[in-house]
Amino acid sequence: MIKAAVVGGSGYIGGEIVRLLSRHPRISLEAITSRQLAGQKVADAHPFLRGYVDLTFSESVDGQGLDVVFLATPHGASMNLVPGLMRSGAKVIDLSGDYRLKDPQEYKRWYGHEHTDPENLGRAVYGMNELYWDEIREADLVANPGCYPTCSTLGLAPLFANHLVEGGVIIDAKSGTSGAGAEPTKATHHPNCGASVTPYKVGTHRHTPEIAQNLTRLQGRLAEVVFTPHLIPVVRGMLCTMYLRLNEDLTKQELLGVYTEFFRRKRFVRLTEVPWMQAVVGSNHCDVGLEVVGPRKVVVMSAIDNLVKGGAGQAVQNCNAMFGMPEEMGLDFPGLGV
Repeated sequence: MIKAAVVGGSGYIGGEIVRLLSRHPRISLEAITSRQLAGQKVADAHPFLRGYVDLTFSESVDGQGLDVVFLATPHGASMNLVPGLMRSGAKVIDLSGDYRLKDPQEYKRWYGHEHTDPENLGRAVYGMNELYWDEIREADLVANPGCYPTCSTLGLAPLFANHLVEGGVIIDAKSGTSGAGAEPTKATHHPNCGASVTPYKVGTHRHTPEIAQNLTRLQGRLAEVVFTPHLIPVVRGMLCTMYLRLNEDLTKQELLGVYTEFFRRKRFVRLTEVPWMQAVVGSNHCDVGLEVVGPRKVVVMSAIDNLVKGGAGQAVQNCNAMFGMPEEMGLDFPGLGV
């Protein structure tokens, strides 16, 4: 069995990782940390884990005796933990933003502080399975992608990788309130968001440079991205609607052929007419659809569960790659539907 620990297990993403790992046939959960809840039963903080996880929160782990450590820690905290964990011999999957942006100056610009671990920043592999599975297989440190970059990049990847886009892309993204984390804020307080759709961090969201970095790498030249996220009154789920212009005339059927070939044998990407969030909620799937709406004008739509494919599920998928397991192991189940 692969021995695993989750650092930062009290939040939504941490709890979701624990939920998935608790039923993984090849992974043994050895430790779950929370500084605030150290000494308390994990199942008391996450009642849905009763009967599945019989562990107590510890204050920390040092990596000794562990094969892999999942970091569900805030931005800025992971870079302080990774060097020691790497020295212990454990592989690390970081779900924060600390190792996603390859340029430390870009990191400072968008996250507001210096990156203190440039050595590991250089060796970290970006963990988008459908694009970089072979690199992830050889990695000791994986930067788990953000939820918005996962949803939008998977929807756009076939077009950018095949150099079919003229100009940039406009991304209109909507996400449930769980993406804001377990700590309540004025914006996520139910009376303020329970019957509203609210744009936020317009032009300043930290996932903007990550999306641009992904699309730039795919097409081999700078990608222009206009990205606006919105908070919607659901708990889970994310939908990205993306607008772009092609550099040649292609029919919808021709574009679907490009997508089908690109995602061939990719277990968790499904092509559909119009993605429906409830079809993916609770699952590790990304559903993608598209429509040609005028001469060379295309609308691409994609949907994921922000906590699973946009976080914990993708992290488990990365772990599967790093240890030579099938990508669907521990993740092969459908969405909830309602």
